[in-house]
Amino acid sequence: MVKIPFTIQQKQKLPLKKSKSQNYKLKGVTFPIHLDIPVEQTDVIAVQQTNSLKQSVEAALGTENVVIDVLQMTDNEKMSITSQAKVPSQKDYDLNGTGWGPDYQDPATYLNILDAKKGSALKHLGITKGKDPEVMAQVGLDEYKKLLDDAASETTDLNKRYEKYAKAQAWVSDSSLLIPVASSGGSPTVSRTVPFSKAYSQVGIKGDPFVFKGLELQNDIVTTKEYEEALKKWQKEKLETNAKYQKELANHVK
Repeated sequence: MVKIPFTIQQKQKLPLKKSKSQNYKLKGVTFPIHLDIPVEQTDVIAVQQTNSLKQSVEAALGTENVVIDVLQMTDNEKMSITSQAKVPSQKDYDLNGTGWGPDYQDPATYLNILDAKKGSALKHLGITKGKDPEVMAQVGLDEYKKLLDDAASETTDLNKRYEKYAKAQAWVSDSSLLIPVASSGGSPTVSRTVPFSKAYSQVGIKGDPFVFKGLELQNDIVTTKEYEEALKKWQKEKLETNAKYQKELANHVK
């Protein structure tokens, strides 16, 4: 279970208490709100992670307000209502875990997935791309589209472009249509691969662990000292080659 400070829990509950006494009741909303989340029943780690999420959310918001219902089912049952659903309307859940890896090094690669016209992640919300305008307007995706278009139109000043995309990202965070719950991090590695001998990239497939072009092996396991020395050398060469590329690009683009 993720521990959430008491003060944060109280702040999260205050808006709910205010809402419960105002317009939510007028719209027919009853408390506690139940949210279904499917999980494959034989995947022990996934079940534990889902129950941890349930405990964290309920501890923060209070079970008098929100209850997470963990629905354990077979793999086929889960797939048929999540990733393998044939049409968006078959997506049958309130919460579901998924992930996204960047295709290119620009904020748009993450944020365009909720574009009201072409977003690839709209189907996970039960929305058909380019359709369901009333639903998209109800959750504010039409306004989000304006933020995306404004950011995409900035093609000369990178800082301004990122600032505009930051506003779009803030909208996504506030909307809770996507809720970040985990992030991959560093881990200990035992390797005989010569450090930085293969291609590297933070985005796309060039840095994929299963791309072996250029990879070299050594007889002994890489030590921490060897890795750190190779890292310094790689970082120095990276700055030099990037500067050279930018200079050539400036001469190339007229």
